Amino acid sequence: MKKQHLTIALLFLAFCVNGQNTSTGKTRFDDNWKFHRGNFYGSENVDFDDSKWRTIDVPHDWSVENLPNTDSPFTPDAVSSVSGGYTVGGMGIYRKTFTLDKNGANNKVFIQFDGVYMNAEIWINGVLIMKHPYGYTSFVCDITNQVNRNTANVCVVKVMNEGENSRWYSGSGIYRHVWLIQKDNVRIAPWGTKIVTPTITASQGTVATTTRLINDNDTPKKVLIKTTVEDADGKTVNTAEKNIEIKSKDTLNIESINQVVAPKLWSIDSPNLYTIKTEIIDENKTIEVVKNKFGFRTIGFDVKTGFSLNGISTKLKGGCFHHDNGPLGAKAYDRAEFRKVELLKNNGYNAVRCSHNPPSEAFLNACDSLGMLVIDEAFDMWFEEKKPFDYHLYFANWWKYDLTTMIERDRNHPSIILWSIGNEIPNMETPAVVKVATMLKNAVNQLDPTRLVTVAVNGLSEKKDPFFATVDIAGYNYAVGGDHLMNNTYTKDHKRVPDRIMVCTESYPLESFASWMAVLDNPYLIGDFVWTAMDHIGEASIGWRGYMQEQNYYPWNIAYCGDIDICGWKRPQSYYRDVLWKENQVSVFVSAPKPSFPINSARSSWSKWHWHDYLSDWNWDGYEDKPMEVIVFSSCEDIELFQNGKSLGIKKSNRANEFTNKWQVNYRKGILKAVGYTNKKPTQTYELKSALKPTNIALSVDRNEIKADGQDLSYITVQLEDPQRNINPKIDKLVEFEIEGPATIVGIGNGNPTSVQSFQANKITTWKGRCLLILKSNKTVGKIVVKVKSGTINPNFITLFAK
Repeated sequence: MKKQHLTIALLFLAFCVNGQNTSTGKTRFDDNWKFHRGNFYGSENVDFDDSKWRTIDVPHDWSVENLPNTDSPFTPDAVSSVSGGYTVGGMGIYRKTFTLDKNGANNKVFIQFDGVYMNAEIWINGVLIMKHPYGYTSFVCDITNQVNRNTANVCVVKVMNEGENSRWYSGSGIYRHVWLIQKDNVRIAPWGTKIVTPTITASQGTVATTTRLINDNDTPKKVLIKTTVEDADGKTVNTAEKNIEIKSKDTLNIESINQVVAPKLWSIDSPNLYTIKTEIIDENKTIEVVKNKFGFRTIGFDVKTGFSLNGISTKLKGGCFHHDNGPLGAKAYDRAEFRKVELLKNNGYNAVRCSHNPPSEAFLNACDSLGMLVIDEAFDMWFEEKKPFDYHLYFANWWKYDLTTMIERDRNHPSIILWSIGNEIPNMETPAVVKVATMLKNAVNQLDPTRLVTVAVNGLSEKKDPFFATVDIAGYNYAVGGDHLMNNTYTKDHKRVPDRIMVCTESYPLESFASWMAVLDNPYLIGDFVWTAMDHIGEASIGWRGYMQEQNYYPWNIAYCGDIDICGWKRPQSYYRDVLWKENQVSVFVSAPKPSFPINSARSSWSKWHWHDYLSDWNWDGYEDKPMEVIVFSSCEDIELFQNGKSLGIKKSNRANEFTNKWQVNYRKGILKAVGYTNKKPTQTYELKSALKPTNIALSVDRNEIKADGQDLSYITVQLEDPQRNINPKIDKLVEFEIEGPATIVGIGNGNPTSVQSFQANKITTWKGRCLLILKSNKTVGKIVVKVKSGTINPNFITLFAK
């Protein structure tokens, strides 16, 4: 492959947060759906009686709900088995009755679905409008000819998540937002605004906007297209106007140029965003307004200098993730998506890989606003199956539609730096599969020539060189190998193919040191994406019992391989990653004297998705005066360990010992304290303390105020603490919740990968002394009081406000 170099600046697409529309005539369509889990003959008919069905709001995911006549969503008999975390799919039907805005009596009418898993059928007033197989791409249904203008309408969505169709937890149903859109006959096409910034200097930035205009009138139409650039405060910084004439029944691309003086750049540390407001004006009347956020920034890829952002060489501190939100299942609430990015950002990540499908718009909006770089990935399979009922059944007829939708929807996000056309495609060595890769790469280039293309490859060998040659950036899965540093696949391939730019698209947590050192040592290797950054439902137990999962591993239902667990809490491997990525970090753990989980014999010898069985725990009754292995991770120069105030010695912490030191310490209750020194001065400390029995419930909340919009969330962490506010990870209790005020429980969790407790009850048993409560606002303003009790432990409460 020839050397690739690209300098571009991008943008950010239409963005809806907490119900604020970015397009006139676009309203949230999430509320008051009737839902039935299972099939129901005739349910698509207008006069069907759904009065006994549940009323729900979307986003919705029935696979995370309790199974009928049980208090758990899990069953060992689930078709999804270990891949789907023993959750149940099947069929679900949604019905919604609605009337149109009377002001739009003669306009075009659409419904936009941001994501439905999977095989969705959309019916309007008894007429089948559209089928959409793929569960991860957005789609728009034109319902103009079937909708009643002056009377009620019925929208029915049939969803069929049947058979083995996913290698991970997919969720089931309308799990992202839905929108009702009413527009004039002259209108901007769905995702019809493309923004690029072809020139950027310190003094001026050029914004080139292409607007896809549609005229459904029977006659030509003359309109004014006005594009306005607004800064982050909403202040107008530039305006351009163009009079155009569009023929009847025609589509026209309108080019506009705006200039911005001294543009503020979008970057990881300063994610400055602007807005393009596009208006269609007909005889001095504005008939449509669409707003799109965008950012000024350049990206570059070079075999000698690696990846650069705004001309600055930047290593990608990356992680992969699946799309679920832990206790919420697949439900893509805006706040849940934002929190996910917020957690990763706070833990040192600057890049994420959307594995192995397009994410929600809310997730990309969060990446734009927080400064997180993104690899946006299209598919996990092409023509050949990985599961019997997966997307391979539809790829031939739908790949172009879904790839186009993904790129047109996402192309304006400044966070996206690479498109990925696939992950671990079978038979990559064959000419037929190479031909498909070429086809997809060419399609991406036509849709968006401003970004480069990658693909994730496993089973690395020279036989896959023709496959790699189809893309710009070579995605390597699990390539460290060898002696980890000098003889890994990266260095071997660089000697053999010196112009190849590489990115580690997946790496084992257990090899995080070697993986990151390879990135630091080799400029042609631009970053490392660990599997995974966030834990997820499904792929159950790969972080403990291993892979391949050839047995029934129930009750395991969580992968247990993520740096951050499904509740958003750091696992030991996350603290080690802190040491690799950040200065002056210290953390202390204890090697479990016996396995944390009794079932561990099934691990495949080659499986490395697990992490060491290290615990943040200094409570070991029965082990008094017995030696325990204490591990200290530190990026300080020297580390000193103290037991109950007595020094156990100072050790160097550096690359030679992989920033890890170990002590044999005879267990005695009290305090283990590690002190990190840099330049002989103490810079950081970390303590493990023995705890008494819990007497108090401690509550902490991520936000005390939430919006009363029926969508906003508040995350409340519950910890069982002793009188000195210490947690004993070995004592767990049933915790019960009572909610007063305008909010409901939408999720609970504890991070235990073998727990089969409900995610949606009002009680849960803690794990390692804590649990998580997720509240969702109603549409009423007011005070919310959360009361928490646990047996004889002192109860507690916390107050929030919905505004």
